[in-house]
Amino acid sequence: MSPIIRPARIDEYDEVARVWMNSWVSTGLAEASAFLLANLRARVPTEIEKGWSLYVADDDGTLAAMLALHMADRYLDQLFVAPEYQGQNLGRQLLAFTRTHLPDEIWLRCVRENEKAWRWYEREGFVFEKEAVEPMNGFVMKYYRWKK
Repeated sequence: MSPIIRPARIDEYDEVARVWMNSWVSTGLAEASAFLLANLRARVPTEIEKGWSLYVADDDGTLAAMLALHMADRYLDQLFVAPEYQGQNLGRQLLAFTRTHLPDEIWLRCVRENEKAWRWYEREGFVFEKEAVEPMNGFVMKYYRWKK
């Protein structure tokens, strides 16, 4: 049975942050640390206040992935699959879910060094638009857009 995608509950925010960190670390672009986890834990409620619609992929009580959308901006902000669930089409399921909520257009950003992610988005029909430095973290971000 595949995980069920549903809205995240407030009591799951710590686990959402853990899934986020573990998936980010699996890219090789960061190392797991208490500091990184604390930052992500603090960021979840802050981003929800700023407009995130936060979803999780629930595998019978285990969080397999997190998905954060800004519906009004048609922005897919975060899509992170826990390492132990990667390679099982869960990302594709989350993207299909996103397309049901944002059926006409979606834009997103990917860290340039996260080649696995941006190549996947390209295979899924997203078109590269530009690169720009994200001043908050110094990463060069690749901007992508998908239109129906």
